[in-house]
Amino acid sequence: MIPLNFEYFKPSTIQMAVEQFQHLQKQGKQPIYYSGGTEIITWARTHAIHPDAVIDLKSIPECNVMDFRNGSLIIGSCVTLSALSAANLFPLLSQTALGIADQTARNKITLGGNICGKIHYREVVLPLLLADSRVLVAGAHGIREASIHQVFSQQIRLEKGEFLVQILTDQSNLSLPFVHYKKRQIGSIGYPVVTLAAMKKDHQVYTAYSGVCSFPFRSIPMDELLNDSSMALETRIELAIGKLPAPLLTNVEGSAPYRRFVLKQTIADTLHSLEGR
Repeated sequence: MIPLNFEYFKPSTIQMAVEQFQHLQKQGKQPIYYSGGTEIITWARTHAIHPDAVIDLKSIPECNVMDFRNGSLIIGSCVTLSALSAANLFPLLSQTALGIADQTARNKITLGGNICGKIHYREVVLPLLLADSRVLVAGAHGIREASIHQVFSQQIRLEKGEFLVQILTDQSNLSLPFVHYKKRQIGSIGYPVVTLAAMKKDHQVYTAYSGVCSFPFRSIPMDELLNDSSMALETRIELAIGKLPAPLLTNVEGSAPYRRFVLKQTIADTLHSLEGR
């Protein structure tokens, strides 16, 4: 149960959702968009957020699509992680989704909800960063298409009143060689010490990380060093870790020194697996 009063809306079109948001704003209210809602409910229960209104996107057809069109896989923002993993249209994305929470939670957590969340991990964005996916975003000025790299830098960066509609990924990137590692301190469910997703394309290995810093990321400087075969593997890994975009995270899952140890081994495992493929 959420211990606050709010208005609830469930529009059936993109235009209705945008117009409802604008209308509520003009009334001086603080609306939020809602897709899966697991994180919103958690934050509301702890009084970390106090929305006046919730706009549920799950009845909008474009937000529920999962299909191929014009050489791209299109996935709506309200598609659940369970549906993603069951369909397995993008194997790296499916495997990443399977590593998040448990089955009950994955039945509720959506692609868009995970990407737009506030927690450190947001692991489902890693394959999208590696595949240079594109996004459709709706707002007061219509629908725009942009690279995932333009709208996601440490966190989702949308204009006020915008929401994520779809993710588009070129079909040629869906079947590339890949690995996915999720290292936890204990057990098979929970937040990671290190999550590493990687793809190999045109004889180069590309990596993306969650749990390492306080945000998920892909680092071109790190990949350049990791692919420099003129250096020994251990040297490449040490230099790459020196290019992390932020300090190593310390929290209940693990200290920074422990994360560094796990990260080094996970990168080594990744390169051993992909360099020969």
